[in-house]
Amino acid sequence: MQQEAYGEVFLINKPLEWTSFDVVKKVRNALRIKKVGHAGTLDPLATGLLIVCAGKMTKQIDGFMGQEKEYTGTFVLGATTESFDLEKPIIPVADPSSITLEQVQAAVLQLTGTILQIPPMHSAIKVDGKRVYASARLGIEVQMNPRQVEVREFEICRFENGEVDFRISCSEGTYIRSLARDLGVSLGVGAYLKALCRTRIGTYSLKNAKEVADLVEEIKSRPNENLSPTR
Repeated sequence: MQQEAYGEVFLINKPLEWTSFDVVKKVRNALRIKKVGHAGTLDPLATGLLIVCAGKMTKQIDGFMGQEKEYTGTFVLGATTESFDLEKPIIPVADPSSITLEQVQAAVLQLTGTILQIPPMHSAIKVDGKRVYASARLGIEVQMNPRQVEVREFEICRFENGEVDFRISCSEGTYIRSLARDLGVSLGVGAYLKALCRTRIGTYSLKNAKEVADLVEEIKSRPNENLSPTR
């Protein structure tokens, strides 16, 4: 009787400063199989839910990637950066102390629903077959075309001392860093993304995710036959 092909889906809490591929490598090495991939990149400075698929479940990656995402985090008003997050140095723009909650709410309303968004230069999008972040690191400007995305919810959870805590539910391909940039432009004071956590992908919640170290330990404690390198 032929053994059924192996397949598994892992919900993982990606640590700060890890790349999404760092997590994939940990799972791949623990399982001792090559067929492992993630369903949607998280930037190194973001944390939260990363879906990792192994074996035959890698065929489901596109399906996971197409599902709605939910994020929480913090925007800082009054400055920007080249990457719109803390990957690059902070560039002061204007004093945000006169900005009111009502002004922030009005700007957020303009960024809710179906919108056109220009992705950041420091992103993994390909233009003419090349990753735009590679060009950005060389100081080469690449023409980025606006893309239609859906921001279903954009909730302001706290507004204090020029910081905006938020919760956003959005479609695949939405860049929260670009929302930071656009919010800052709308308010005329600049803005950048200080912190970001992905809390949900479709019906999959961060609450059910495992820490990388705990997952690796669990995998390695399985019977040896479950770690067959032939899978």
